[in-house]
Amino acid sequence: MTEILIKKLGAKGDGIGTLNGTEIFAPYTVPGERVDGQIVHERMEKARILEPVSLRVKPPCSHFKICGGCSTQHIERTFLAHWKQDLVRDALAKQGLETEFRASITSPTQSRRRAIFTGKRTKTGAYLGFHTRGTSQIVPIDNCVLVHPNISAGFTGLKALVKMATSRKSEVRIAVATSLGGLDISVNDALPLDNEIREQAIKIMSKHGFSRLFWNGEIIIERMAAQQQFGAARVTPPSGSFLQATQDGEAALVETVQEIVGKTKKIADLFSGCGTFTLPLAKNAEIAAFESDGTMLAALDKGWRTAVGLKKVETNTRDLFHNPLREDELKPFGAAVIDPPRAGAKAQTEFLAASSVNTIAFVSCYPATFARDARILLDGGFTLDWVQTVDQFLWSSHCELVAQFTRV
Repeated sequence: MTEILIKKLGAKGDGIGTLNGTEIFAPYTVPGERVDGQIVHERMEKARILEPVSLRVKPPCSHFKICGGCSTQHIERTFLAHWKQDLVRDALAKQGLETEFRASITSPTQSRRRAIFTGKRTKTGAYLGFHTRGTSQIVPIDNCVLVHPNISAGFTGLKALVKMATSRKSEVRIAVATSLGGLDISVNDALPLDNEIREQAIKIMSKHGFSRLFWNGEIIIERMAAQQQFGAARVTPPSGSFLQATQDGEAALVETVQEIVGKTKKIADLFSGCGTFTLPLAKNAEIAAFESDGTMLAALDKGWRTAVGLKKVETNTRDLFHNPLREDELKPFGAAVIDPPRAGAKAQTEFLAASSVNTIAFVSCYPATFARDARILLDGGFTLDWVQTVDQFLWSSHCELVAQFTRV
């Protein structure tokens, strides 16, 4: 056995100590603790805690360490909020940047409104679960302290879908999201759809009050519209569309973006999706929404046209990675909202930096690419005024943020 002192928390939630100048990663440990265990390939997988610290708390979930979904339930939550801020701060520092950080906003437990489960059939029924960290083994989940109660309440019906969707030798993936009409469900890697499966699925949907069901990408039934509320509009996203993980987190992001754009009358929403920001902002401003997925834009447009009291929204199908808006196209806009995927938006950011846009609300889910793009904006004359971290993925290493960029 080898003894080390845990000095910090790594980017994936593992404790990190050093041995002979080499960093050693020890899952489920806490900074300040002295631990020992067997080290294999710079990892101490089963560390024994010799000196626990006050930051260590009792994990609230019985599946912790077995399920691969959470990595930091054993750590006090205020510390975790600062840790996620530090992930962003460190990424900015690598680009030579620093700024003010607002207090982090963290979504509560039982608020996650979307999840992807793995299902497997048994002799007597079926179960849902998540893969154990780093393995193909499925841990059955009867309850989860993170997911919304409506998802937990649907477990019985979801297991019934699993039972008919797969053989005992295979697995099935079930994506679930809450909606105004009930649970919105997509079953993938399932047995081919036939009349018997269709009939059974419709019965299960009716019995459990589910709203919509896709089977290997094909819609089987839509009992109730699987709508989401975006500002004054109701939108029915296509299957698989991006949806903010929690309503609390979405509300925090939207409120912060609204603060940044202020009273701007014409705004470009870049990577708009189904209208998470477009439609709330349309209450006070004209919005041009840009998104590569035409089905998502169609859902946005329909939501806008059926809402009351919104200003003009123009939708534009456009791949902003390969065909970003250029300076002349950005000229009509007083502000831009940009919410790219993890890869960031290097090309689009370069044109924003060279444009006449003076205010940018930058939403990001990945600190490294955000910091890279922030460097481009600052080199183009912007100031990074502040960053607001929003944690929708409690007890994981995932972190989202909103940043305000302005220039005179």
